[in-house]
Amino acid sequence: MHVLSVSSLKGGVGKTTVALGLASAAFAQGLKTLVVDLDPQCDATTGLGAVGEFKNTVASVLKNPKHNVVSASIVSSTWGKVATGSVDVLVGSPRSIHHDTPHPTVRQTWKLEEALHTIEKQYDLVIIDTPPSINALTRTAWVASDRVLIVTEPGIFSVVAADRAIRALEEVREAITKRVRPLGILINRHRPASKEQDFRVQELNEMFPGLLIPEFLEERAHLQQTQGAARPIHTWPGEGAAEIADFFTDLLKRALDSFEEPNEEVVQEKPKEKRKFFRRHKRGKQGPELVTIETAIEELGEVVEDESQPVAIEELEVATEAWSAPAWSDDEQIAKQEEVSTQTGNWTFKLEIEKPEEER
Repeated sequence: MHVLSVSSLKGGVGKTTVALGLASAAFAQGLKTLVVDLDPQCDATTGLGAVGEFKNTVASVLKNPKHNVVSASIVSSTWGKVATGSVDVLVGSPRSIHHDTPHPTVRQTWKLEEALHTIEKQYDLVIIDTPPSINALTRTAWVASDRVLIVTEPGIFSVVAADRAIRALEEVREAITKRVRPLGILINRHRPASKEQDFRVQELNEMFPGLLIPEFLEERAHLQQTQGAARPIHTWPGEGAAEIADFFTDLLKRALDSFEEPNEEVVQEKPKEKRKFFRRHKRGKQGPELVTIETAIEELGEVVEDESQPVAIEELEVATEAWSAPAWSDDEQIAKQEEVSTQTGNWTFKLEIEKPEEER
């Protein structure tokens, strides 16, 4: 399963339109696709025909990212009624705004990653529609993503917002996960006859060499019509709609090709101080294995008196992550935690650390 976030730090640039266009291309290719609507405005949910009252939504998932909650928050789109394909939606909710804090803890930013970890075998592609801000919801989406597509339009304010988005994404890479990378910057609502827009396009090319996607998306009525009818653009009649559908097919191919490129992973040294951090679930990773006591002592340097039974690495009191793909524990027995802030550029992330046994 691959995860693509569609983001913009300025509203009104057609971010949701691009997310739905990519979902339409995946739908046409037969990919099992999940659209995660993190925007409290819930436009992606509406565009996929998921209208009504839902007990479980993305807000429920961000509060409790367990498998049963995630599954209950996913519904089928109405796109399957007009053509063969599979697109589901993790229902958006205005209540998700309560999770959009300006200074989230690292634990909070991993919530969506943990949720997707529970369903990664069910989907080929996940597309996340993020809110037009750089608060917790957008960071949570980026931490769970392999690639991020920045949507902009050729205007001065949108260019500034694109610059902020690229800088913010780099800070997330440095502070939390190096897996996520920018797919590129997509210009939407392009008008070829505008000199001002031509100037802004050139400006973006100079600011982000190699990141600007060379094909631009022009604003057309077909996009609004398909969204109003809750239908994929690939099923809409007309030559103009077919051109837009081809555009999104090529854009999806760019994303799928990018997913095949190797990702950088964070390499962390084992700290000397004995402190147990929250354990993280990560997509594509396995849990801990049972090992013999001799192997545990050799790998971890821990002395255990009872050598009669094999032990799990995660059960030993070790520093940070004892295995390569941990996940934090939500057990009720976790003691009260203290928060330690770590500075990451312009943001402050609060790292939650469990006190060692002897200090309780």
